[in-house]
Amino acid sequence: MREPTVDRRQVLGLGGALGLMSATGLSAAAVLSRRPPATGAELRSAVPLPLAFRVPLPLPSVLKPVSTSGGVDRYEITQREAALEILPGVRTPMWTYNGTFPGPTIEARRGRPITVTHRNELPVPTVVHLHGGRNTPSSDGYPTDLVLPNGWPDPAHTMHGMRGMHDPRAVVTRLTRDYTFPMDQRPTLLWYHDHRMDFTAPAIWRGLAGLQFVRDDAEESLGLPAGRRELPLVIADRAFDDHGHLHYPALDPTLRKQPGVREANVAGVLGDVILVNGAPWPMHEVDAARYRMRILNASNARHYELEAVTDDGRRLDLVQVGADQGLLAAPATHRSLPIAPAERYDVVIDFSSVPVGNRVRIVNRLGSGRTRDVMAFRVARKAADGSRIPRVLSNDVPAWRRSDAARVRDFSFRAGRMHGGHGWLIGGRPFDPARTDVTVPLGDVEVWRLIADVHHPVHLHLVGFRVLSRSGKQPLPHDAGLKDTVSLRPGESAEIITRFDGYRGRYLFHCHNAEHEDMGMMANLEII
Repeated sequence: MREPTVDRRQVLGLGGALGLMSATGLSAAAVLSRRPPATGAELRSAVPLPLAFRVPLPLPSVLKPVSTSGGVDRYEITQREAALEILPGVRTPMWTYNGTFPGPTIEARRGRPITVTHRNELPVPTVVHLHGGRNTPSSDGYPTDLVLPNGWPDPAHTMHGMRGMHDPRAVVTRLTRDYTFPMDQRPTLLWYHDHRMDFTAPAIWRGLAGLQFVRDDAEESLGLPAGRRELPLVIADRAFDDHGHLHYPALDPTLRKQPGVREANVAGVLGDVILVNGAPWPMHEVDAARYRMRILNASNARHYELEAVTDDGRRLDLVQVGADQGLLAAPATHRSLPIAPAERYDVVIDFSSVPVGNRVRIVNRLGSGRTRDVMAFRVARKAADGSRIPRVLSNDVPAWRRSDAARVRDFSFRAGRMHGGHGWLIGGRPFDPARTDVTVPLGDVEVWRLIADVHHPVHLHLVGFRVLSRSGKQPLPHDAGLKDTVSLRPGESAEIITRFDGYRGRYLFHCHNAEHEDMGMMANLEII
């Protein structure tokens, strides 16, 4: 992997070369392998599917702490199998956090640490990553820091089947593990999910995902919609077999030894059922008022471009107030909003202009057939609305400049060959947990230039970043604010800037197309 070191003066003006680099990267990727031309092949469900907008929108339960003593909130979560009614009248076996999908929501306060004890009662090892969290390395959910179930072989054999790799730094526990999160970060929506090396994609597909909010007094004083007018929306696609079980094209359905998916799905696994909070194409009754939507794309590989459309074809404004890592400096208004896997958007929709009894559909402009619909809202009543959207939302979005950067690095995200088959590589190399790919001094600001062949949502652990440019041009409107995942479109490049602060230790950056991630598209970041 190339790690060029560029001094501060050379950092200035680097954006102009990105268009050429992007074109070069795309042609090089085509030579590397028979790369799939699109993101994923869509699976077809074999069980009858419900009509859209008939199932009520469920809201994830909020987990109560088992202890609040000593200034730390303590939670307990059991990872276990459960049969859930996802499709009406059908029981679907799933892997869950506390028996639900999505898992229970954790409400945290900024600056107040929490500890979550996870107990693994599943048949395979697991790892928990709090996506977007500013956490110490020991609680970041590194892919080899496994929690073994009872009866699993000795830790010396836990990497069996994981492409023969050994990680001398892995910290393995049996049955339980405590994850401690300092919550020293901006208020935002985080999510937790499984992150086991080589098996992240099927574990998330089977249900291992849940939400965690970070709140603080300043955000709550803004007057944004709150209470029942703040809705978490976890969007995910799935497919079902003729028994109503989840259909996933794993080479090893037990997820114990051989990682990977069938040839047709190496670019990503797509389902033909759109779930929101675990329900297919749900409906939710709303007042004729503003609602705050906390949106997560928890799909493995599917991209969405969301619109809110009334029955008479009118598009409602999507007023973005926050991104992955918290509030924007000021609101940004969109008519449509693209969202890649693992991205989060904090959006306000105003239903006050919609007549009572009418419907607003959330549609996906990138979908076709039944995947074009996501969910719907029915305006049920007139109601008072004391909420507002301030012109100034926050004043703590970092203002890093190119001149602050100590160095610039280039990273290509491309298809390639790995272990004799298809792989997805960063800088031409597949992931190796024993190799350090990037070393950064704590506190340094860097500019990273990311180049893609096909769709790649790139995620950095520990730090948030700002998007400086796309293919040498200005960022797109939805790039505003502090992010931890940036969606690179086919043939596109992007520059991001961040400060690597917080903690020293080993972290990751990777593609959050979960199938790409499992097939080598991760790299190690060592902060010293």
